[in-house]
Amino acid sequence: MTEQANPDGPLPERIARAITLAGPIPLSQYMGAANTHYYATRDPLGTRGDFTTAPEISQMFGELVGLALADLWDRADRPDCHYVELGPGRGTLAADALRAMRSAGLTPPVHFVENSPALRAEQAKAVPDAEWSLDLVGIPDDKPLLVVANEFFDALPIRQLVKTQQGWRERLVACQDTLFIPVIGNTIFDPIIPPQFRDAEDGSILETSPPSVAILRALAARLLQQGGAAIVIDYGYAGPAIGDTLQAVRGHAYVNPFEDPGEADLTAHVDFGTLIEAARVEGLEAYGPVPQGAWLRDLGIEPRADALTRSSPDRAADIAAARDRLTGDDAMGELFKVVALTAPGWPIPAGFGE
Repeated sequence: MTEQANPDGPLPERIARAITLAGPIPLSQYMGAANTHYYATRDPLGTRGDFTTAPEISQMFGELVGLALADLWDRADRPDCHYVELGPGRGTLAADALRAMRSAGLTPPVHFVENSPALRAEQAKAVPDAEWSLDLVGIPDDKPLLVVANEFFDALPIRQLVKTQQGWRERLVACQDTLFIPVIGNTIFDPIIPPQFRDAEDGSILETSPPSVAILRALAARLLQQGGAAIVIDYGYAGPAIGDTLQAVRGHAYVNPFEDPGEADLTAHVDFGTLIEAARVEGLEAYGPVPQGAWLRDLGIEPRADALTRSSPDRAADIAAARDRLTGDDAMGELFKVVALTAPGWPIPAGFGE
């Protein structure tokens, strides 16, 4: 999908003009503008795109997510509910999950939270009966929710605070013409730094994502009101922690995140520790994070791979390669983590013990 004409000019020029007029902007503002444009103007997935997600690697991923939700629904006495997916990509995960859920007798209405017109068009092909919302406000409030967020939180804007001799300061983005440069601002943020990092070495970077916490809190309010559960899958860590995780991917390769904003996927590793703490403060039960590989093995990816191989022996090598990519410690199995959030009184989801 090509960029639509904009009377104010290309995105890099618009960002540069804003910086020239008002001074350097927070990294979060730069990242938000870049990703809003990026996702609105293309389908970034697959071999012709910039990156590939787990559902595009193998149907096993979405099927196991669907079976985990169906098992949870069954143990919660089979209530009427809604299936909700945040940032559903091409709809591949939902299509595979819904097929698996149907085999267990679960056929919920489907709601996608998606802003990208390009991706909405692809989702409509995969799940024609879906309904779309721009945010959680548009999701019905009459039934429990079964929510999936796969590689959703990593694309939300982050702030970066940098330790200097004078204290913690925010990382900003400046420019020379349309060449963007990270710089350090003047405002000191020491009061909001976790105590364990107050004496960190100069140059240390602490990342926060206020939009992620805001969405988590909104999701918690809905689960507390309606009941249900959410499964969050992403690459990340049990933070908070020190480190710069901002990255940009274009054409399945890493590129400079400060070059050509809006033309690469900007992401950062998810701080699961902070999200879990926010969920618990709001009143949800939280489980994990557990490595994606261990979670998928607990859900039965090995027997599922064996069954697919028996039905399509000519695809045995591809099926094994996909399984290994999803679960291997040197692939997605360890880097990607899974968290489950449930309303009080709901069962513990499969793959999280007990």
